Amino acid sequence: MSEQKKKSGWLWPLGVVATGLGAAGVVIFRGCWHRNMSWPVRFQDHSYQVCLGCGIKRLFDEQAFRSYGPYSYDLNRLVARDRDRNGEGHPQPAIQRNAS
Repeated sequence: MSEQKKKSGWLWPLGVVATGLGAAGVVIFRGCWHRNMSWPVRFQDHSYQVCLGCGIKRLFDEQAFRSYGPYSYDLNRLVARDRDRNGEGHPQPAIQRNAS
């Protein structure tokens, strides 16, 4: 009985260490979980939130009061993707032509 108790005595700390290493590995490979987002910020015709941990951005819908779409560090890319998705496309520049 004492021999069996001795074997299980080292198994429990080993399990705790393995669990801790597994959790650390998930955090390292996954990176930021984006749990701490800023209050919505307005930019041109769009609102977005910024992760206070890593600085990544995500668009925000003011009507539904929730964030949507992919995460990106480039806000212009997010706005362009949203415009393409909504069918707005890129605005065409006005062409100046001579009268002749």
